Amino acid sequence: MAAWIVTKAYLPPCLSCLRYPPSCSLDCGLISREFPPNALRRKNDPLWRGGFSLGVDLGLSRTGIAISKGFSFRPLTVLELRGQKLELQLIEVAKREEDLQEADEFIFGLPTSIDGKETSQSNKVRSVAGRFAARAAERGWRVYLQDEHGTSSEAVTRMVDWGIRKTMRQGSVDAYAAMVVLERYFSTSGEEAELVLPKSLALQEKLRKGPEVDTDFFPD
Repeated sequence: MAAWIVTKAYLPPCLSCLRYPPSCSLDCGLISREFPPNALRRKNDPLWRGGFSLGVDLGLSRTGIAISKGFSFRPLTVLELRGQKLELQLIEVAKREEDLQEADEFIFGLPTSIDGKETSQSNKVRSVAGRFAARAAERGWRVYLQDEHGTSSEAVTRMVDWGIRKTMRQGSVDAYAAMVVLERYFSTSGEEAELVLPKSLALQEKLRKGPEVDTDFFPD
């Protein structure tokens, strides 16, 4: 506790509760600085060269995926899988896509009601994100939760405005919703995102080290 008090004056407030340590009972301020999301890194350093972020819109039977680096957003694919098969496929998507070699974080949309409260679907998403976070941490990839209220309807509205046919919208709306989740995440500089931190200290250490650096992309 004393260490907190000594460093209190030099630490910014917690991004989640806006309190200074030790008032923040969740230690989320320390977590946000120890495992900063890409959006916050880019805000603090516009010249920062970092990894791609993958947006995930988790539905009952379909999961949309989108990709961004903060300055360009695009829908990627829709997966019709559940459970362990879905989690493994998410890993494969990040591994096999050539332009995703730098992917280092997943942004899961978290469903909430119109008044901002979590729902039964929120619990399901938290459960999936929690299991997946352990798999992702093995590769040094981080997992965050971002409020997704209204993203599906916004995605449909945009697709209509862009002239995308109804038959095409039905098959890709989840990926566009994931894209809106990413836009919301970057528009708030990641300050509203919640890190899903594995309980394993060994996995937390892997998160601190981050993914292996591509020497071809980052030459010495």
